[in-house]
Amino acid sequence: MTTDLVVFGATSFVGRIVCRYLLQTYPGGEGTGQLRWAMAGRSRERLQTLQRELSAQGLPCESVPLIVADACDAPALDALCASTKVVISTVGPYALHGEPMLKACVARGIDYVDLTGEPQWIARMIRQYETAARASGARIVHCCGFDSIPSDIGVWHLQQAARERFGEPCPQVRMRVRSMKGGASGGTVASIVNLIKEASVNPSLRRELADPYSLCPDGFGPRPRLPEIRSARHEADVGSWSGPFVMAAINQRVVLRSHALLQPAYGSSFVYDEAMMTGAGPLGRAKALALAGAIGGFALGVALPPTRWALERFVLPAPGQGPSERAQQEGRFDLRFFGETAQGQRIRTRVTGDRDPGYGSTAKMLSEAAITLLRKVPEGPGGFWTPASVMGQALLERLQAHAGLRFEVLGP
Repeated sequence: MTTDLVVFGATSFVGRIVCRYLLQTYPGGEGTGQLRWAMAGRSRERLQTLQRELSAQGLPCESVPLIVADACDAPALDALCASTKVVISTVGPYALHGEPMLKACVARGIDYVDLTGEPQWIARMIRQYETAARASGARIVHCCGFDSIPSDIGVWHLQQAARERFGEPCPQVRMRVRSMKGGASGGTVASIVNLIKEASVNPSLRRELADPYSLCPDGFGPRPRLPEIRSARHEADVGSWSGPFVMAAINQRVVLRSHALLQPAYGSSFVYDEAMMTGAGPLGRAKALALAGAIGGFALGVALPPTRWALERFVLPAPGQGPSERAQQEGRFDLRFFGETAQGQRIRTRVTGDRDPGYGSTAKMLSEAAITLLRKVPEGPGGFWTPASVMGQALLERLQAHAGLRFEVLGP
């Protein structure tokens, strides 16, 4: 059996959404003449249950192969990689479960995408496997969900528009979340909890997490100081108060790695930051302060063992839980990008999505990233890439054609 791609972790919360999307958009199975793909997981029984559930929803998938492979079973992972061209991995927290599959892909020279937002794990994987990935030809692309495709491709899109309009890129770019509607799954929460737990007992990791350039290649420079929004800030040109954005840390690192890999694409003194718009006036300020307090309070609560236990036991969603299908359908996001050239010329762009950002939209972005590597960027050197640095315009076009994202230039 040979396939184009395999969804590894198909029975996870996001994996199930990915499988549904692939069935709806690219009917699978041998002989379809479209996409040959397989569902993989550690339990054949659970895979068969998923198969029946999808068929009952009018999405016949009896011809989609099932592959049983545990994340800790190296021979099974190797056999899986030997049978395909691209692996989509949804087995988070990746710091706990993700390395064996990535290692198998690197060894076989197989392309790999995931939706991790765990910078400490990404940095560790780059240190351990980048040399081998370059040698084998495996293209490893982390962060192919809401964190961090809208930010990474959004900045890439703004810079292309700036070059076309002004003849030069923007060394200063800001992203502001204008609106966002969606929920969190247990898997995402577990990844965040694990990151904070690791950092609370590891001083060197805390220092690494304080460095926004931690994912950039060794020797990359210069590294200008980047703006940080940790509390309420009024931004007159945006027309709103802004507060911290919980995904800014991983998004900023991915955008900076893209800049490093594409340098000098964004200019030698490129700076980038993200925040959430909370509205104008006293209410906007109050919302920004409340947002900062909530993020800080959650991080403190998770860092302390007694409160972490209480949160996990009584408050936080368990792995496998997440927003309903209706909530995913009703979700959306609207991101605004503000760029300024060295000459003071300004440009504004927008990236919007038509589903819940973390799940409904993420599943589509993750799927299209894998298919872009498979069909639109079939050749290229191995290594650890970012969405923008390896896929760029090809991914932007597929996201607009299939994934419900829109990239627009608004004006100065």
